[in-house]
Amino acid sequence: MSADASTLTGLTPKQIFEEKIGPRLLADPAKAKSVNAIYQFDITGDEGGTWTVDLTAPAVTSGSSGKANCTITVSAKDFVDIIGEKLNAQMAFLQGRLKVAGDMSLALKLGTILKG
Repeated sequence: MSADASTLTGLTPKQIFEEKIGPRLLADPAKAKSVNAIYQFDITGDEGGTWTVDLTAPAVTSGSSGKANCTITVSAKDFVDIIGEKLNAQMAFLQGRLKVAGDMSLALKLGTILKG
């Protein structure tokens, strides 16, 4: 587990997007722009919501931009576990716990962006 993963314990998806992923993108905009795509995250269940991660800007915003190249749907608990490296995203996908709509190849690039 990475040092950053241990700091995610107890955080909500909102906190992860706004306090972890957003600042990480701003700190290394070249990394984000290398992917050059727009993702929408539909987080279900308690603490859920919709967030847009725009790697062309780069920026993280609440809600849908309507311009996503790839949409990820996952429960809040599974999202936190994936980001915290307690759940493998590919296994979650194979088990039907994580759904991808749009460009599947973009989903495979997410790990480097979300986990640092």
